[in-house]
Amino acid sequence: MIRLLIFLFLAYLLYRLVRGLTASVMKSDGKGKGGMVDEMVQDPACQTYIPLRDAKRKVIYGQEYFFCSKECCEKFENEIKKRGGV
Repeated sequence: MIRLLIFLFLAYLLYRLVRGLTASVMKSDGKGKGGMVDEMVQDPACQTYIPLRDAKRKVIYGQEYFFCSKECCEKFENEIKKRGGV
């Protein structure tokens, strides 16, 4: 009888351990609750994609653009000036 109780207790502990591990995996893969997804934007100068939170923002002729660096921003502004504006 004591062995049965010990076995049931150990089985319950194993169940709780497995359940806890699978719950933490579901949360960390971004599909469960609490996952964070960042929007990606394209730099118009070099055509690379960067996370919106890391992008340098610049409003040119009333339109907002996102750049990966200050150099790309300057390059894009120079191209627009050569073309005569937007």
